[in-house]
Amino acid sequence: MSELLHAPKAGAVMCFSVAATPDPGLMPRVLELFAKRGLVPSRFFGQVEQAPQPRLELDIQACGLSPEVAAHMARSMGQIVGVERVLMAERLDGRN
Repeated sequence: MSELLHAPKAGAVMCFSVAATPDPGLMPRVLELFAKRGLVPSRFFGQVEQAPQPRLELDIQACGLSPEVAAHMARSMGQIVGVERVLMAERLDGRN
């Protein structure tokens, strides 16, 4: 598996920004992608923006992911019903 071949950089934090239609089942489906890898996000924040139309915005940060695994997870998030956009970035400063 590529997860084992490419170790994450020390201090690297993978950041995900997810925009979706507000749905009570969406957040657990996103969190499942972390749980099945034995990871707990260091940050998981969600809020519903009302204008111009209701949209759920999620901000997720996690340590211990290689860029390849994080990219795979971002693609998986994008396939969840209701997800409109997923952005991913790697932060190297080590802050959460």
